Amino acid sequence: MTPQVTDERPPRRPPVPPAAAPLVERDAEQRLLTALLTSLHAGRPALAEVHGAPGTGRSALLERAAELARDAGVRVAAAQASWEETRLRYGVAAQLAAAIAPTGIGLPLAPGQDDADHTAALCHAFLTAARTHPLMLVVDDVQWADPHSLRWLHALARRLPGTPLMLLTARSGATPAGPDDHLRPRAVDDGTAVTRQTFHLAPLSADGVDAVLAATLGTPVDPAFRDAAARATDGNPAVLRAVAGRFARHGWTPRADHLPQLGDSAVEAIRERAVRTLPTLPGELLDVLRAVAVCGREATCDMLGAVATPRTVGTRRALELLSGTGLLTGGDRPAFREPRAADAVLARMSSERREELYARAAEHAHRAALPDAALAGMLLGARVLGAAWAVDVLRREAARHRATRRPAEAARLLQRALREPMTPHLRVRTLTELAAAVLPSAPEAADRHLRQALLTPADATAGPAWVRAADLLVARGDVAAAQPLIAHLAARSRLRDAEHGALRALYWLSEHVQPDTTHPLDRPPVPPLPDHPAHPAEAAVAAWRAALSGQDITRTRELARAALAPAAAAATPLAAQATACHALVLTGDFAEAHAGLDSVLLRAEHADARAVAGATLVTTALARLHEGRPAEASTALDRAQELMPPHCWHPSTTSLLVALKTLIYLQKGDPDGAERSIGLARDGHTEGSIGWAYLLFARGRTRLATGRRDRALADLLECGRLLLARQVANPALLPWRSAAAQARGNDPHDPSAAFLMAEERRLALAWGAPYAVAQTLLATGGPGDPGPPADPAAPAGWQYRQALTALATAPLSGTDTVAPLLRSRAPAADGPDGPGRPERSSSGDAPAADRGPAPRGGLTGAELRVANLAVQGLANRTIAAELSVTPRTVELHLTKVYRKLGIQGRPELADALGRVPREKS
Repeated sequence: MTPQVTDERPPRRPPVPPAAAPLVERDAEQRLLTALLTSLHAGRPALAEVHGAPGTGRSALLERAAELARDAGVRVAAAQASWEETRLRYGVAAQLAAAIAPTGIGLPLAPGQDDADHTAALCHAFLTAARTHPLMLVVDDVQWADPHSLRWLHALARRLPGTPLMLLTARSGATPAGPDDHLRPRAVDDGTAVTRQTFHLAPLSADGVDAVLAATLGTPVDPAFRDAAARATDGNPAVLRAVAGRFARHGWTPRADHLPQLGDSAVEAIRERAVRTLPTLPGELLDVLRAVAVCGREATCDMLGAVATPRTVGTRRALELLSGTGLLTGGDRPAFREPRAADAVLARMSSERREELYARAAEHAHRAALPDAALAGMLLGARVLGAAWAVDVLRREAARHRATRRPAEAARLLQRALREPMTPHLRVRTLTELAAAVLPSAPEAADRHLRQALLTPADATAGPAWVRAADLLVARGDVAAAQPLIAHLAARSRLRDAEHGALRALYWLSEHVQPDTTHPLDRPPVPPLPDHPAHPAEAAVAAWRAALSGQDITRTRELARAALAPAAAAATPLAAQATACHALVLTGDFAEAHAGLDSVLLRAEHADARAVAGATLVTTALARLHEGRPAEASTALDRAQELMPPHCWHPSTTSLLVALKTLIYLQKGDPDGAERSIGLARDGHTEGSIGWAYLLFARGRTRLATGRRDRALADLLECGRLLLARQVANPALLPWRSAAAQARGNDPHDPSAAFLMAEERRLALAWGAPYAVAQTLLATGGPGDPGPPADPAAPAGWQYRQALTALATAPLSGTDTVAPLLRSRAPAADGPDGPGRPERSSSGDAPAADRGPAPRGGLTGAELRVANLAVQGLANRTIAAELSVTPRTVELHLTKVYRKLGIQGRPELADALGRVPREKS
């Protein structure tokens, strides 16, 4: 018969003291054993087998049976079978013979040294000893018995009738016994039949678990803890006692608050049992066990055999034997009962052997067409294979993990893929995918991977991957690193026009977000944005620039819509499209902006571009805030921070998030919440960015709301200085002027406050977005105060009348009607509508309204229209085309304007216009 290996215990284990491991829920078995021993004294032989999974107490029950036999006056001889003696002839028989010291048995002193058959002699000796005094033979782990001893036991079982001898064996229930493995007596009809009994040891019930824990720990057990312990240990007494021992050593109590320690203790107990089992296994079984550890559940028996290559024991039989140790489950797809045991099995191998085993398993798995999940798991531990299919499998499985929100697993797979040789453009794509995977846990590492992708030499086929990498780098806010790298890429002539345009757009977008972050010598020159960009990505950035300058709302709309057209989606980076949507927010086209933002968000989430999706949601929150919907703005901001937690953002963007949350609190009328929010801001290297301007504005508004006007004014003026340095004049972005005027007290007799209010009204009307005009009127008061004038008979100011006209006509005929109305605007003048714009002294410290030449008369409406267009820097021919007059007419109007204002030309025109009253034409 084939030798069997089925238990995890080392050979020659010492007997378990009864007091150390009390039998729980084994009362029925003990009663049956007592009855068999009583019958033995009456001359009735017995044949009993104990079956049970490893750790269920088979050996403990044998020890208890031996104790009961001695108490009943039955002589006991016990043997412990083990794998080491599987090939030792009569090894088990020798142990039993030594226990009873029979005489007249011709056994050699060292079993296994001769080839003689001792079966008959052994049977005669033990039967003679039993007839002299009732005898019980106990063999533990009989499946490990050597073939000669096992053959003798079968022969002895057939000779039991009429002899007071009891054979008690134990076998692991995890091993499927063969048809010849069970001991069977000879059938007789003379009343001397052999009593047969099989004991199947079941796992402990919840009450049994409670009893073991209470006896070991000496304290009542919480029911929730008891149930959790039963699940964690599967009711296995050995594992349960190991867990209880660990609890006793640490002084933990069996309560529900120690459930985490319970799970860890159960796993550690199972792992320790595996470690103790490994030294007892022969080399071939250990190779098969390692193959199971490497291949996992998906491996077939044939594949395990190809990986392990056992020579003397078939793979299927080896798996049956290993399942008996309790390490593996049975069936066609064996697996470790406890996953950590697999780690213990592989830990004893050198790294080179382990990697080679994984590589061999991966190659067999690829040929067997195993699923990507199983194959990728093998590739993670394998050496470099140099096979293209390995990269494909790892990237596909990483994409699946990213789609199911498991970025850490995806990152491991992509890092392993990068160890394989691959084409340059594929390496760029893989690095970009890795950056997206590690962003939630290590944003700085994500930026490093993106920078490495941009620095990887490749041909034009890497163009789309480079654009995606640059897109993600800019979206997260790391523009200091992005600018020089994008500039070098944009300078490469071998790129296609589409990638050239996209990279140029991303460069100028990052440059505008935070200019002068790198020295010009560190980056090659990038062509400026064209006046009429043909590429949709450049159109998006041009729209954003135009919106920030606040000069041409019609052109801004045209550029933004060109960037968001369906045909432009494939050629426009997502960050650029989100920027175009922000431009539409500033133009007041909220419906178009939200439609574009929803589209960008959907595409970003589908592409796992978290940074772009987060930035898109931030823009959505800004739009809702402009619309006066703080609740919806808060929802969008919460979604952005759920998708991109605060630690994932670049510091320059973090300040924007704090500012936005603060403004939401203020719009909700919660200055205390705004104070708490702004307290989260941290000064740092983000100063100078657009996000920092938002933070200054939010902090100034918060201080203004809490009565700290002086500090609010300092913040708001610094915000304005920063924006003006970037040529950001549009009050639709941040109405800092009106807020600063309020910080000065909003006194119409304060020249500085009057200038700030008048300037904001002028810029808002010049921009022409209805919501921006309304916002300015509500904020500045004075000549544009929407409330009733103090004197009902007094006429409304011209700015107020123009604003009302713009607001009234916008919903009906579109905001394009605002531009003609604004052509007749004029700056506020001294009079009933409020003070004019104060002139600054050369030092900039005090207003100088009385300095300079005094006006020599009022200007007509036509002269004012021409003068205002000239102040904007338009050429005479452009002004003529705008007003539908001849260039000569424009020249005549300007000559009259210079003469009336007492100035020499255009350089002095802007200051002089602030002091001119309007005359009716």
